[in-house]
Amino acid sequence: MERAKPLQSAVALAYQTGDTAPKIVAKGNGLIAEEIIARAREHGVFVHESKELVALLMQVELDRDIPPALYRAVAELLAWLYRIEAAGQARDNA
Repeated sequence: MERAKPLQSAVALAYQTGDTAPKIVAKGNGLIAEEIIARAREHGVFVHESKELVALLMQVELDRDIPPALYRAVAELLAWLYRIEAAGQARDNA
């Protein structure tokens, strides 16, 4: 007997300089999650997979700042993404 594949979940964050914290701008399961991921990739946004972090972020209401308990995890992820982007730009300019 085949097991059903668990629904995929996705959360999109936005952060602008001056914001108090990153904000949940999209979230969903199944087809909605697939669309969030597809649109991110279409726009060159890096997609990071972390089931544990997504599960925690799914509990935050849409258009709300992430809770202080998640600041460190999200800050580490954003710092990692900025380093990836900077390395890519340095290669493009070389």
